[in-house]
Amino acid sequence: MPAERVDRNLFRVLLHRPRVAKAINDLLYAQRFGAALDGRLRELAIMRIGWMTGCEYEWTQHWTVAQTAFGCGPNDLLAVRDWRQAQRIGEVERAVLTATDETLASGTLSADTWALCRRQLGSADACLELAAVIATWHLISQVARSLEIPVEDGVAFWPPDGVAPAGPAES
Repeated sequence: MPAERVDRNLFRVLLHRPRVAKAINDLLYAQRFGAALDGRLRELAIMRIGWMTGCEYEWTQHWTVAQTAFGCGPNDLLAVRDWRQAQRIGEVERAVLTATDETLASGTLSADTWALCRRQLGSADACLELAAVIATWHLISQVARSLEIPVEDGVAFWPPDGVAPAGPAES
């Protein structure tokens, strides 16, 4: 496991079950390296999941990752809070966020949303990876919230402004 993961509270907890930690690490690695889905779009989906599920750990971790590694600006990340009203969210981002919200709400992607993503993302591979990203990061959110994994020491809560969602929007 990469050293940068071992130092994160999530993996400190997961490493109590090394097979689980390895499986999750391998899944995250597969989604980041050599992926058909653009990393910036993946990060927007992750941030939306963190916001919608009320997962401070996920939001906080990816606030920095999305900016430093994937070129997401702070205003882009803040826009996922209320993306339907955000003018800075383009059509491809809207497709990804529609798929994210729909999957969180119903556990599935409708044929219409799949077709929208297929048009906007340009490949079935990217769509498949989007579905996997949504499922994976929903899993991470559930684990982090269920086990009450705290954010790392010295990290600001709900960056950049400390505003948290009203509560998890999922049922």
